[in-house]
Amino acid sequence: MRVLYFAKVREIIGLPEENIDLPSNIQTVEDFLDYLISKENKYDLALSNKEAIHIACDEDHVDKDFILKNTKEIAIFPPVTGG
Repeated sequence: MRVLYFAKVREIIGLPEENIDLPSNIQTVEDFLDYLISKENKYDLALSNKEAIHIACDEDHVDKDFILKNTKEIAIFPPVTGG
């Protein structure tokens, strides 16, 4: 699965994108975020506030309970700040 990182998430992880082979037990966006956070400390730092992270699957904004079946691309955005 292609994973795209944006803004502060990209800065912390140090990659604009990567391909990840998901374990078969990963079914939802929430599962996916938990998997990344457990993977390495940099992911934990970048995604520690999971509730504020925004996710798009195949270019559609989705909730954390979205089922990833047949998803080809996940984009991860940091919390949006106003100003």
